[in-house]
Amino acid sequence: MRLGVLDIGSNTGHLLVFDAHGGAAPSPAFSYKEPLRLAEHLDADGAVTQDGVDALTAFVAESVVVAEDKGCEEMLGFATSAVRDAVNSDDVLQHVRRETDVEIEVLSGEDEARLTFLAVRRWFGWSAGRLAIFDIGGGSLEIAGGQNESPDVAWSVPLGAARLAREFFANGVPNDDDVRALRRRIRAEIARDAGRLLRGGQPDRAAATSKTFRSLARICGAAPADDGPLVPRSLELAELSKRIPELIATSHDKLVSLPGVSVDRAHQIVPGALVAEACMDIFDLSELEICPWALREGVILERFDHLGFLGD
Repeated sequence: MRLGVLDIGSNTGHLLVFDAHGGAAPSPAFSYKEPLRLAEHLDADGAVTQDGVDALTAFVAESVVVAEDKGCEEMLGFATSAVRDAVNSDDVLQHVRRETDVEIEVLSGEDEARLTFLAVRRWFGWSAGRLAIFDIGGGSLEIAGGQNESPDVAWSVPLGAARLAREFFANGVPNDDDVRALRRRIRAEIARDAGRLLRGGQPDRAAATSKTFRSLARICGAAPADDGPLVPRSLELAELSKRIPELIATSHDKLVSLPGVSVDRAHQIVPGALVAEACMDIFDLSELEICPWALREGVILERFDHLGFLGD
């Protein structure tokens, strides 16, 4: 079976086409994406602007064409923090449905964390033991942990890299007061519910997903994406903490030249780095392993499980 997963994230719209085979992992067959930056297409009242609605609608319409051309039997559409938190989310999704005939489900923050956990668990397997996962998106940070395929704890915090860049770094390079205020905000938000994960003790394995973590790992010396998904990659706290002052002092033009940093996300690197550092510090983790599977794979795995494709 060939299935399309339409992921409307806070930064990017991404259609990923998967093939399902009995007893095998879902295999990506085609990818189509556009930098929608919905987290930054919000007005002062927290509504998605008309430009944002138009960009989203055009992307979904084109994704329908791509999915049909690639032979998808079904397309699952979901949206995360930027749409979930928008005050006009219902109107936005109704407009998209009216114009494209595509139904987009809005995932709760807890479901984002739960499905991401499922994907990471499947990637590392049962040998990972008690697992903790962290995912920095454009609008939110997801945290989950547990010993099974369903996490014991899973929650979302409004600490996405795009959200924080918009709130704290809108005027360019931050000054010391901006950075201190952001650091204080991040750590207070994470620490507020940290006990939910910490009460279970230290995880046997801690992993991170998302473009932000991958970019930070690459900056800190991890292997490039061209080496393939099976190459082990990690982000070390000591190396990241050493790099953060350098990143803060680096201009946007020079950030873009760093390995793993794209033009569209360069302005989010410093907020993302501060969130990543806080996660490792507060949860007493010296490093995070980078997992190539994340929310999209979690959505597809749950769907294939329901259809019976992945079992014997």
